[in-house]
Amino acid sequence: MEQYEPDRPSPAPSPARPSPVRGTALTRRSLLRASVGGVFAAGGAGALGACGIPPAGDARGAAAADDRSAQERTVSFSNWTEYMDVDESETRHPTLEAFTRQTGVQVEYSEDINDNNEFFAKIKPQLAAGQDTGRDLVCVTDWLAARMIRLGWAQKLDPSNLPTAYANLSAQFRSPDWDPGRAYSYPWTAISTVIAYNKKALDGIEVRSVSDLLDNPRLKGRVGMLTEMRDTMGMALLDMGKDPGDFTDDDYDAALARLQKAVDRGQIRRFTGNDYTADLTSGDFAACLAWAGDVVQLKADSPEIDFVVPDSGYLTSTDNLLVPAHARHKTNAERLIDHYYQPAMAARLAAYINYVCPVDGVKEELAAIAPDAAADPLILPDRAMAERSRAFRSLSDEEETAYEAKFAKLTGA
Repeated sequence: MEQYEPDRPSPAPSPARPSPVRGTALTRRSLLRASVGGVFAAGGAGALGACGIPPAGDARGAAAADDRSAQERTVSFSNWTEYMDVDESETRHPTLEAFTRQTGVQVEYSEDINDNNEFFAKIKPQLAAGQDTGRDLVCVTDWLAARMIRLGWAQKLDPSNLPTAYANLSAQFRSPDWDPGRAYSYPWTAISTVIAYNKKALDGIEVRSVSDLLDNPRLKGRVGMLTEMRDTMGMALLDMGKDPGDFTDDDYDAALARLQKAVDRGQIRRFTGNDYTADLTSGDFAACLAWAGDVVQLKADSPEIDFVVPDSGYLTSTDNLLVPAHARHKTNAERLIDHYYQPAMAARLAAYINYVCPVDGVKEELAAIAPDAAADPLILPDRAMAERSRAFRSLSDEEETAYEAKFAKLTGA
């Protein structure tokens, strides 16, 4: 089987929630800085039957390690908190149990990723020393995935073990600039940045764009921006008619200057992480940049909350599955990746975590377990919405340092 050719056609998608539904609006983002840990072994019979940095040309990936998959029927998977479906008891993971039932491979599942930088610091000494990290599969955000590939700390995937993933990966995510053709990674889910607003707090004010957020004097002191540089700067660049996937230093500085003017005028109340959700529901923020997965949950809890996708477009990033260098069970990890590209499994996962699903063909499966989710454009974007999605380009080490420093000065970090 050949690796995906980037010009080959195929459609695009997004997130939701089924039954059982989580009782609180906690997401992978909301727990980004929380204390996490613990290992949950998944196995046995279960429910659910069928179901950055430099340019990609510099990526080199790790040489294949000694694969013990055939002798050791196990796979160790590190993921973020609240980023896996659970049953009503909230102690079992149906899709992981389905994998064990179908393959006989036991999954050691650990929710030990709290922050990309923190997690990378944890595994970097072993990777740098050429040692096994104890993890066969990790889920990291695109810029860190790019870095690991560039450093040679991710193993090149074997397409013959990924027939379902190869066939069902949505066109929108098939060929990021940091991993053309997905030779080293597959997306777990995607995170879209949109504009969220509180209808009561707006009191008739129309918000359709980032320009509305930055320039409308009636919103002074009631606007929120994100502390994530790529999300805020990407949305600002789009609003100025620039492509976040292809911009210059001058473009970046112009977008930064525009935001600085809004800060100086007191237009922006503050820059936040996931805590914007409290400001938005309370009405302290009339409108703000927000992550779509959070908006899905906030809308379910409050009829005052809604969102808009600017005509200029919106930013989408991905969290990605990689096999670290020297992992002992690469084939088992590849089989687990492939498992989650079955539409039934992907639908069950998307319905729980509320983020964009990167798997084609999930709508029917999702509609069967969560009809509202299947109709939600923040979960399964239609073609028109998908075409407005843009990704922030890979950065060189020098750009990363310079851009983050300038952005930190803007936010007061």
